[in-house]
Amino acid sequence: MAEPPPLTLGTAGHIDHGKTALVRALTGVDTDRLPEERERGISIELGYAALALPSGRRLSLIDVPGHERFVRTMVAGATGVDLFLMVIAADDGVMPQTLEHAAVLAALGVDIGVVAITKADLADPAPAAEQARELLPAAEVVAVSARTGEGIDALRAALERAADRAPERAAGAGAPLRLHVDRAFSIRGAGTVVTGTLWSGTAEAGAQVTVLPEGRRARVRAVQVHDDPVASAAAGQRVALNLAGLAADEVRRGDVVVSGEDAGAASFRVDAAMTWVQRPEPGARVAVHHGTREVPARLVELGGRFAQLRLEQPLVPAGGDRLVIRSLAPPGTLGGGVVLDPAPSRHGPSRDLLARLARLERGESEPEPAAAPQADPAPAAPAPLAPSALELEERLRAAGHEPPPDAELDAGDLAALRKHGRIVRLGASAHLHADALAGVQARVIALVERDGEVTIASLRDDLQTSRRYAQALLERLDAERVTLRVGEARRLRSRPNRR
Repeated sequence: MAEPPPLTLGTAGHIDHGKTALVRALTGVDTDRLPEERERGISIELGYAALALPSGRRLSLIDVPGHERFVRTMVAGATGVDLFLMVIAADDGVMPQTLEHAAVLAALGVDIGVVAITKADLADPAPAAEQARELLPAAEVVAVSARTGEGIDALRAALERAADRAPERAAGAGAPLRLHVDRAFSIRGAGTVVTGTLWSGTAEAGAQVTVLPEGRRARVRAVQVHDDPVASAAAGQRVALNLAGLAADEVRRGDVVVSGEDAGAASFRVDAAMTWVQRPEPGARVAVHHGTREVPARLVELGGRFAQLRLEQPLVPAGGDRLVIRSLAPPGTLGGGVVLDPAPSRHGPSRDLLARLARLERGESEPEPAAAPQADPAPAAPAPLAPSALELEERLRAAGHEPPPDAELDAGDLAALRKHGRIVRLGASAHLHADALAGVQARVIALVERDGEVTIASLRDDLQTSRRYAQALLERLDAERVTLRVGEARRLRSRPNRR
């Protein structure tokens, strides 16, 4: 009999409804690990545990905070889950964060799960159970008490039935590795460790990976699943990767660890099919949650359900990924979307565009482009890159924002890489990998968002580089029409040509 696919279960629900106590009763693990969480009696950060089901199957469990101030943390955890455990207290019933967490789950397309009516020893669970069935009619409802143990075995059995209905992730050798980082830290003697839910592919020791959006390269030294060393981990599991060649401060929550040719790239725009709980005004500035990253964006209506999100900081999206859209002030969940085109051109609405997006939403492949007229033949594609050019590309990618001078490199390979769009000029005597430029652009935008402007000195300090490189990088972004020089500082152009 085939092994069931790995899955991740996420909690949801209002503060003080007993999520963490219920997780402790189910798993034996106290997911409130921070001293502040234990002092205040509330969850602030994401917590993790392994949950054994009656059949012996194990789920990865993410416990999320329930306070309204930490909804963005809740979303970061929920974006990686396959099924939910909604927790509603018998003595309170459905509360505001119950509703918002349900809206987040709906936006993410997580529609399989179980409702636990907690504190059944303190109040009649029937009224809360009725409210739960109205809110989540497809979910099984189980009354429990974490204090007495009542209903815990029935809840495990209900979670087993829900897990049997959940779809499995894209795994195996053909699927690209994608892991959205929710924690990054350093362990003495081991080095940099990142954790997250493996969205697709297989993580295994020895693999070469890239951390996006900044394009830093690393090697997977070791893999763990719930603190147990493993040779490889499959999609749907909570995974810890020990990364060689990367300092802990070079990776953070919101980054994406990828490998494989189709693993995606950083993008400043996405076209998506939207579903709204509360539709924002056209042109509104909103918060876009994707994976474990949150970025501000401008919403451009394209007609019908379709919209383009013009991002102020890059995401690493792929077609079919789910987005959560929230208002910036006051914060609240507005709805969600499905990525149709992860790297579109900057455009407005048109009849042809709407037809194309409708095809993408239906899962239809792109039609073959019409043949060009004989009098105006399409330009020939550039010749495939030679091994020496590919080696040079890897060297420039690894060099990041401090590339070697052209005088040390082969001019023919540089020309080939330029023709393929893999590199761009940096000053008069060097070339920069396009991924490195995208990473620098993201840092510059973040600095301007924080400080109102960026200077050579502030970029130098942020990148921990020399003044010479910082100046050349800003001049390149000036040429890309991302930044505009004002005196000794740079500001973002009002309509930057972002990648």
